[in-house]
Amino acid sequence: MSIVSPGENFAKATSFIRDSAAKGCHLAVLPEYHLTSWVPDDPAFRSSCADSAAYLQKYQELAKELNICIVPGTILEAQGDALQNIAYFISSTGEICGRYQKKNLWHPERRHLVSSAHEPHRAFDTPLGRVGLLICWDLAFPEAFRELISDGAEIICIPALWTMKDVTEEGYGLNPDGEAVFLNSTVVSRAFENTCAVVFVNAGGPPEKGEKTHYAGLSQVGIPHLGSTGKLGRAESVSMVDLDMRVLEVAEANYKVREDMKAEGWHYAYTQIREGESDVTKL
Repeated sequence: MSIVSPGENFAKATSFIRDSAAKGCHLAVLPEYHLTSWVPDDPAFRSSCADSAAYLQKYQELAKELNICIVPGTILEAQGDALQNIAYFISSTGEICGRYQKKNLWHPERRHLVSSAHEPHRAFDTPLGRVGLLICWDLAFPEAFRELISDGAEIICIPALWTMKDVTEEGYGLNPDGEAVFLNSTVVSRAFENTCAVVFVNAGGPPEKGEKTHYAGLSQVGIPHLGSTGKLGRAESVSMVDLDMRVLEVAEANYKVREDMKAEGWHYAYTQIREGESDVTKL
């Protein structure tokens, strides 16, 4: 991705999506801030928001043309003096199925963006099933996933711009690969603990630099039982993953996360049944 070059970045994204659609993909997901990168002190960063509606419409037209669903990373939108970081799910018909404004802002973002604050996380119906959207740092909050799962989400898409140096020098010094450990551990954990597919799509660095980049990359799909699938390295690239939705049914049959969450009195108020005891054990 080029810094604050929406036209150039859109053209590159379009090329990736066209190629993926030609290979039979049903969903294309792009990284957070894919049109502008994250350079909030650059005057062009804010002014680029004026074109957000036009780019969203272009993605809608592309989705309809190619008959593919698209999550166009995130798009910055201005509301008065405030900036909002928005993810959309566009159906293969070009219609918008879902819209989500980033809730959990990374610390440097809080000087520039407005959070969705107390708005609830909501899932929505799509041609691929019931889907939820989160953005980047939301990954760190299990509560966000639980709220989406309670609303029936089977697939959770997470556009991100996460780098290896999003921590202090002290934190980086403890382990230069610490953020990779964070991402690889958490994406898979969220998939298992929620019996859902987690589509994590992070910005990668210039291909010519290979793994020698501060971008974390590591885009992947976390699936219960199977773990991480289609994982990329740190360089910019495309990964195509086959997702068998039956695996999610098997996971739920085994772990019963959704069943427990729907039970009356849930919230760790379950009972323990032991051999020789009544069905209800007082805790």
